[in-house]
Amino acid sequence: MNDLASTAAPGRTLCRPATRAALRRALPAVAAFAAIRLLGVAVLAVWSAAAGNNWHTLLTARWDSLWYTRVAELGYGYTVEPVPGLIHSNLAFFPLLPWLERGLSALLPLSAADAGMAVAWLSSLAAAWALYAIGERLHGPRAGIALATLWAALPIGIVQSMAYSESLFTALAAWSLYAVLTGRWMWAGALASLAGLTRPVGAAVVAAVWITAAVTVWNDRAGGASLRSSLARHRGMVTGVLLAPLGWCGFFLWVGARQGSFTGYLDVQGGWGNGFDGGIAFATYLWGLLSGPGFATGLGLLAAVVLVIWLYLHGARRGQPLPLLVYGGLVLFLALTAKGFFGSKPRLILPAFPLLLPLAAGLARWRPLRAGLLVGVVAAASAAYGAFWLNGSGPP
Repeated sequence: MNDLASTAAPGRTLCRPATRAALRRALPAVAAFAAIRLLGVAVLAVWSAAAGNNWHTLLTARWDSLWYTRVAELGYGYTVEPVPGLIHSNLAFFPLLPWLERGLSALLPLSAADAGMAVAWLSSLAAAWALYAIGERLHGPRAGIALATLWAALPIGIVQSMAYSESLFTALAAWSLYAVLTGRWMWAGALASLAGLTRPVGAAVVAAVWITAAVTVWNDRAGGASLRSSLARHRGMVTGVLLAPLGWCGFFLWVGARQGSFTGYLDVQGGWGNGFDGGIAFATYLWGLLSGPGFATGLGLLAAVVLVIWLYLHGARRGQPLPLLVYGGLVLFLALTAKGFFGSKPRLILPAFPLLLPLAAGLARWRPLRAGLLVGVVAAASAAYGAFWLNGSGPP
């Protein structure tokens, strides 16, 4: 919250020279990110060939990528019943990625699946640029590079190269948060609306915009400013606040109308075995591992949960800006307190890049050679794990 003053500072619209200058500064981070991701795909290709699998199929036609492709090709309304009592409907998948898949496949000689992978790859580069911009603003250029490379080298970083929506969502969310940090409220609201059309956790971006706007006005009023002068100082704030929830609320309400119930989207998620239970199911699952033959797995999972919570609290103690705290905290909270598909929780936490900021700030203080060697080792381990996971039988 110490940086809330900078969050509230009005920004000017980026002109082309400024954009080019910002991109030049970000190029080392984007290049390092691309190198790490290309390493991951290369290791996947070699591993898949040895295992008799097709790396391209693993990236474009497995798990959720198949559901996105069906939405792009057939529209909404497709359901399956894998086991009695569970109805898997493609209404669970938000529409922006399928829309882009359909549009690209209509314009270019690409299948919907290949279009989805293209969107993911391009979006991941846009996300890397945004992460650099945030890290640079808060801790300097080296921290920006470290943040982008650490995000690329996460154990499940291969998801960023799959025809999934995580890369697209992270790019939209990160640029929306950067717009909040720099006072570009209309951009923040528009990007938050698009993020809300991408994944259910888009609500976290909306909350970051709304809560930061409310606290900014509150602080101005506490400083003696009138409401009118506060809103005049923060140009576009009202518009941004109004734009932010349109995507998420629009899809939620559309599914509700289609299902004939205001809670229609929640009912669809329930058909998948998903929902919010405050973390009871996850805690039960974790305890089952710790108290049985899966003790080692449970211990590793518990350590990972403790680590991400510690990273969040450490960022809060270091004065991480309010929009990043709200966004990162909600992404983490929703991931850990949802029931069902426990193996997908690492992927659900993937967009919570603010958790990496304390590590990036610390890495930026290392000597470049030492930092590069560490990132290289982590990237190699990430590439090997991604190849192992995708050639296996289930989520991480």
